[in-house]
Amino acid sequence: MKSAFKLKIPQFVPPLDPGFRPAALANRAFRQEVHTSGGGVPLVLGIERQAGVISRYETVVFPPEHPRASANLRYVERLVKFLLWQRGGWRVYVGGPRAIGEYLQSCYQPDGIRAFDYEFMGRIFEQPFTVVPCATDEVPPANETAADIGGQLDGCRIGFDLGASDRKVSAVIDGEPVYSEEVVWEPRKQTDPAYHYHEIMTALQTAASKMPRVDAIGGSSAGVYINNRPMVASLFRGIPEERYDRVKSLFLRLGEEWGVPFTIINDGDVTALAGAMSLEATGVLGIALGSSEAGGYVDTQGKITGWLNELAFTPIDYQLGAPAETDWSGDSGIGSLYLSQQCVFRLAPQVGIEVPEGVTKAGKLKAVQVHLEAGEEGARQIWETLGIYLGYAIAHYADFYEIEHVLILGRCTSGRGGGIMLAHAQRVLAAEFPELAERIHIQLPDEKSRRVGQAIAAASLPVLHKPTARG
Repeated sequence: MKSAFKLKIPQFVPPLDPGFRPAALANRAFRQEVHTSGGGVPLVLGIERQAGVISRYETVVFPPEHPRASANLRYVERLVKFLLWQRGGWRVYVGGPRAIGEYLQSCYQPDGIRAFDYEFMGRIFEQPFTVVPCATDEVPPANETAADIGGQLDGCRIGFDLGASDRKVSAVIDGEPVYSEEVVWEPRKQTDPAYHYHEIMTALQTAASKMPRVDAIGGSSAGVYINNRPMVASLFRGIPEERYDRVKSLFLRLGEEWGVPFTIINDGDVTALAGAMSLEATGVLGIALGSSEAGGYVDTQGKITGWLNELAFTPIDYQLGAPAETDWSGDSGIGSLYLSQQCVFRLAPQVGIEVPEGVTKAGKLKAVQVHLEAGEEGARQIWETLGIYLGYAIAHYADFYEIEHVLILGRCTSGRGGGIMLAHAQRVLAAEFPELAERIHIQLPDEKSRRVGQAIAAASLPVLHKPTARG
């Protein structure tokens, strides 16, 4: 199956990863091969998430009797993997050749190759994960929802962003920040939910003390949030399963205690919202290269889709020897290993840079960035590699999102690194995907926006239901 699916050597080979085989090129080549054969058949994928909300994705594959039909399996398996982590869902309709649906059924089982995704999606949506092979006309019609939230800047608001290495909070009055702070913390090591409650409440109280009252509170954090409930979040990785219900209700409890409109969503979506607000634009994909890769999206109507946008788990490299993610999914070639600090730490030893032990991830990254700022060629190759990964990843993302702007930020983009990455990503698009380069603008926010813009955008999430509230 794997040998049947053809990979393409990129025009721009990452200096520290000569085996890199971009998903964008492989998928385009597959579709072109099917088209050239003249005998392609449609495949319709339907992804169902909460309350009957359904996404659809349509493509073409070889018919079952075609000599190249075995290539369908790898192509569609990677597509479904991407769609699940982009949009989220507990039931997948596979409308097309029966063999494809049955193969996916075997993958998404407790003992299948996608066992992690099977369990994870079932837990998020609190439903048994199911793959349904069917005819194309049996796939339900799309039933998407998008939330018109964000951009509400009236009144006295608090915005916060909970990162893996620091928490940020801003006090915002009628759209103008009057106070912002960053506090270093290490939430992933904590096993008691009371730690998180205390830290977040302290941040909110600090911001509240800078304003005459609090009208609304908005927040962002890595993870999957449904109705203000963190279904799964790396922030709370240290919390034992038997205590996790206290985490699920944490933000609901905070909202009740403050007695004001309270909204928390995925940090990637707030990144995209911050970009859309600053650019006064729509069709914005935000990509944050931090301790992992965070993604977020504001659609061409200016709305947040409600998708997961967990790009850290989406495959972007199809090479057979691609690095594997060992902490969670066990899958290889996924975004967290290519567009995050994890990538920097993976590549640094190749150029003779030692990553220090016994310090935080932020400290490790800074140690490598010192070599980059000093102009060392090896360090530069790390960020050139990151930039090439980014260019091909954006082309891949464009198969799944309507993109007009890409905003890149996160600690990996600080200093010289951001400019190096941006230049190489733009080169990739211009040469390999000129039609995308014409309409997609890749941008770095300024340093101030990188540091506090997230919390300010988060403050704009809630809609006010009453003129004043707790002081």
